[in-house]
Amino acid sequence: MSDTSFDLKFQDLPATLPIFPLPGVLLLPRGRLPLNIFEPRYLAMIQDALAGDRLIGMVQPKPGATSDVGAAEIYPVGCAGRLSAFAETDDGRYLITLTGLCRFTATQEIATIRGYRRVAADWSAYAQDMEPCCASGLDRERFEAALASYFRVNGMQADWDTIREAPDERLITSLAMICPFAPPEKQALLEAATLADRAQVITTLVEMAVAEGGGNAPARH
Repeated sequence: MSDTSFDLKFQDLPATLPIFPLPGVLLLPRGRLPLNIFEPRYLAMIQDALAGDRLIGMVQPKPGATSDVGAAEIYPVGCAGRLSAFAETDDGRYLITLTGLCRFTATQEIATIRGYRRVAADWSAYAQDMEPCCASGLDRERFEAALASYFRVNGMQADWDTIREAPDERLITSLAMICPFAPPEKQALLEAATLADRAQVITTLVEMAVAEGGGNAPARH
């Protein structure tokens, strides 16, 4: 199942949102995040989302809070994604894709339903997430040079034709989501106020990782 006809207005965003806490996993507006769902509480969350507005909030747990990341204290800023693709496997897992829609601030947790967590969501600071992309100010020559070194020290392969042809927002969003930055660094990318700020943050992170001789280990979940 896939859905390409969804058009939600900013003023229609819901007051409450189910959340999926995962360390080191980042969703940004207009990014696409594939997920493999197998825990019963999150299977229930997907079922409820499919029956409702199809929105799920991706958040990161704060480091070291608890061994159960699903119950850990979370960073308050997350990103809501639209459940835009869904498939069920023979062994009962759900393979889904979330398409990033808009960031939110979780102002409080509310009663748990069917084992998964929900929050009251304040969207007011992020109306620009649903507007056409603004200028990034990305220095492509500087960024691509740093990126080449970053890929080399991390043993990563790259399709340079695709990278060079990608619009700034798509490039920044895709790399912010897939590069193995540490959870606090992922959070800094999420909380960057504008695309220009995010471009500056990711350039700095890549250059710092190269200077230190590598990146961070990929998150496992």
